[in-house]
Amino acid sequence: MSLRMRLQPTDRGSGLTSQRVRDRLVDRLRDNGIADERVLNAVRNVPRHLFVDEALESRAYDDTALPIGHGQTISQPWVVAKMTETLMQAQPSKVLEIGTGSGYQAAILAALGLEVHTVERIGELLRTARKRFRQLGMNIRSKHDDGRIGWPENAPFDAILVTAAAPALVDALTAQLAPGGVLVAPVGASAGQSLLRLSKDADGRITQETIGSVVFVPLLSGLVD
Repeated sequence: MSLRMRLQPTDRGSGLTSQRVRDRLVDRLRDNGIADERVLNAVRNVPRHLFVDEALESRAYDDTALPIGHGQTISQPWVVAKMTETLMQAQPSKVLEIGTGSGYQAAILAALGLEVHTVERIGELLRTARKRFRQLGMNIRSKHDDGRIGWPENAPFDAILVTAAAPALVDALTAQLAPGGVLVAPVGASAGQSLLRLSKDADGRITQETIGSVVFVPLLSGLVD
């Protein structure tokens, strides 16, 4: 499935937000081990500068995390690509994201033709992300809720991607994973987080693989307006 996004004039712009700059980012990701061309094309096509504050647009295609307010960040492009590539190995169609944030990760998933459900606990971030989804013509289902609860009424999901780190795996999320599904999440304290890939077999057994070391903001409970 392909996604036809409604591009604004600035999306086709020149200089620091041009397609050439996005292509250079894709080249860096490929050089650093991202091999799934579907993921690389999604990074190429989704305008990351629309997901950061205007003052940070000049850094939008640097391979680095950037602040988005409320103590949150838009993840480093390599981390977004690696998590997405890991998730796509399971060939999912219906995905739950925990931690909408800027909306960029959800937009990458939608650009891959997936049915995306995303949950965000900070209301202001979610409202801004929804505006960006509408601007790009993306049909992404979103909810203002505690991400540790997941989205049980829409479960099960073929894949779950968590964009904030909990000290341990959250049972409510693994329970919403369909048999044959995968969950990709950072786990651990701030000083030592690991990116994990969990697979659930047909009998509900979970196996775990460590992808590498990462640094994410903490997965918190409760709602913020």
